[in-house]
Amino acid sequence: MATVMRVAILTISDSSSRGERPDRSGPSVRERCVNLGWQIASEAVLPDDSAKISDALKQIADSSSVELILTTGGTGLGPRDVTPEATSEICERIIPGLSELMRERGRQSTPRAALSRAIVGTRGSTLIVNLPGSPKGAVESLNAIADLLPHASEVMRGARHD
Repeated sequence: MATVMRVAILTISDSSSRGERPDRSGPSVRERCVNLGWQIASEAVLPDDSAKISDALKQIADSSSVELILTTGGTGLGPRDVTPEATSEICERIIPGLSELMRERGRQSTPRAALSRAIVGTRGSTLIVNLPGSPKGAVESLNAIADLLPHASEVMRGARHD
């Protein structure tokens, strides 16, 4: 029997972390998670700073308080877009098929989805998913893999692939 997914949402944005622009992607991801029946355990807004992102991901994953960490933002080609690097630095395993699926589905809406560098990985028994920074792109990417995440989480905790 599937358990409720507990989720942490991290918005990665210099301007939102400084209060210069409201966070729109985090609330959009939150709403989608709630609609999926998932429980939001925590939310935070961080600057595009690799060390701060890595530290937050490690702290949350190592606490075993959530099954899933969703980041939104910092996955593009801009000079401050460092979320994938910060994520890969602390992940034990990368799951390329999920990020490939997000990009593939995103390309159905916009060819620019191919420019996303988002990754999906694991640390301990926590899944970490990078989502784009736009509200629409973040929700579309999450929708592309949402049905696979509970199963992936259960398998990581010892369930069979049946």
